[in-house]
Amino acid sequence: MSEQSAIATTATPSIRHGFRLQWEPAQQAHVLLYPEGMVKLNGSAGEILKRCDGRRTVQEIVTDLETAFSATGLMKDVTSFIEFAVTKNWVEIAK
Repeated sequence: MSEQSAIATTATPSIRHGFRLQWEPAQQAHVLLYPEGMVKLNGSAGEILKRCDGRRTVQEIVTDLETAFSATGLMKDVTSFIEFAVTKNWVEIAK
């Protein structure tokens, strides 16, 4: 049975207002800063969020990641992470 994502491939995710993504040299990782604190991201999460700019669609983000990392079949992982980020209120989807 195939799982359908709640995030459309044409959706344009962006980091929510009040959050800031930045590279943290001391931690050698991307972090997501917000008024209440900070989330240290793993490499994949940082690469996905870097591309959540409110202009690129989910499909464009996946294509860019697959090209950048010479990979295929990333759609499920990317949409799963974006869904997770939406539930955490890190990311919003343009209506």
